[in-house]
Amino acid sequence: MTKETYMSCRNEKKDWEVEFERERQEKTAGIEEILRAYLPEKQGQQRLIMEAMEYSLLAGGKRLRPMLMQETYALFGGREKVVEPFMAAIEMIHTYSLVHDDLPAMDNDDYRRGRRTTHVVYGEDMGILAGDALLNYAFETATLAFEQYPDRALLIGKALRILAVKAGIYGMIGGQVVDVKETGHAVSREVLDFIYELKTGALIESSMMIGAVLAGASDAEVEKVEKIASAVGFAFQVQDDILDVTGTSDVLGKPVHSDEKNEKSTYVTLTGLAEASRIVEDASREAIRLLAELPGDNPYLSRLLEKLIHREK
Repeated sequence: MTKETYMSCRNEKKDWEVEFERERQEKTAGIEEILRAYLPEKQGQQRLIMEAMEYSLLAGGKRLRPMLMQETYALFGGREKVVEPFMAAIEMIHTYSLVHDDLPAMDNDDYRRGRRTTHVVYGEDMGILAGDALLNYAFETATLAFEQYPDRALLIGKALRILAVKAGIYGMIGGQVVDVKETGHAVSREVLDFIYELKTGALIESSMMIGAVLAGASDAEVEKVEKIASAVGFAFQVQDDILDVTGTSDVLGKPVHSDEKNEKSTYVTLTGLAEASRIVEDASREAIRLLAELPGDNPYLSRLLEKLIHREK
């Protein structure tokens, strides 16, 4: 490769990254507007819990799950706003899980997304209730789609079931149970894979599957989307293991070395840093390969999955 060709490729990559970041910021801002629109008004004698919900939900973050839902919906030709209450719902469920993860009985973290965690600001009792409220309100929000799009009732019902199952004992909560139960001693790779598939993977699977279902994808297509999302979720969690060792609190917006503090087995402790990095790349490449087999085209979604390989926060 000549120097000129090398510089041209480098400039093209730089242009690609700049354009992707601009687009990502625009999409994130749009998601923030959707979240604000679906939050309850802070009123009544129970307004404190609404304030705690808002504090937790609007604390920033990558908004990866609603973004994956939106982009998968677009991939299958979705153009209407039926996906929006589900985008808000999935982020409420994700946020509730973080609020509860941070509690003293769980990870006991004081910072999340660069600011004080909910239980530190509002007290442990309100931290518990804020998480409960976000979970319940997520389903209140998702069911609004029935009123907004009554002609899509069957698809909305299928999407609601995915949301419920992937968030429950056969999904995220199931993974958390095993994670908590196994904290403090070494686990096998098989057990760790089970934890990651459910604890992290389930909500990412839910996000992409719901986007596909609401856009009218076939059962076979939804099944393939689930496999893509499973690979994405696995790569995302292993990268989290890596960042807990190599990252900084300033960049991540949360404490580092929390896995070590809580005596948790991770892919870094199990396989080492270099092998964990290779596993992240392999899983991410598999997700991108499977994505290319689906009908439709969404370059932004492909780039989003690629960026997950080398994310720094």
